[in-house]
Amino acid sequence: MNGLAAALLVWTLISPSGGGHGGRGEMWPTHVACRNEGLGVFYQSCDPLQDFGFSVDQCSKKLQPHLSIRFGIILSKEDIRELFLEVLLLSKGASVLNFSYPICEDDLPKFSFCGRRKGEQVYYAGPVDNSSFDVPEGEYQVLLKLYNENHSTVACANVTVIAS
Repeated sequence: MNGLAAALLVWTLISPSGGGHGGRGEMWPTHVACRNEGLGVFYQSCDPLQDFGFSVDQCSKKLQPHLSIRFGIILSKEDIRELFLEVLLLSKGASVLNFSYPICEDDLPKFSFCGRRKGEQVYYAGPVDNSSFDVPEGEYQVLLKLYNENHSTVACANVTVIAS
């Protein structure tokens, strides 16, 4: 990420006129993570104080084993010595999948942003490994939560996946 892009990301995330709704009781805008003819992935931050950026480079109903993603956030509330991702997948209101995955652990930092402190930027652009499968037709809700070693929320999102 070049300096200009980083500055624009920071400004967008923290500027009152750049979409931030921190503490005003308003919801963050819905963002498009990816969209093509048969698949749309949309997300909205569920943290009332901060938004974040996320995108998926390959948007396909056939989920590939190596996705290329981009994620950016300013750590406004918490340090991340350890970081975990919790995923809850719902279909028609019923839980389909629920798991937690360690992203940063004290003895096994998987990414360069592990150990970042409050006020610092986290930016990741690169591959993530997952199972390969076809996304079945339908609408799905995914609740994502990043939390640290104290179980404090670092970021969270409500995601809608629409496959046609």
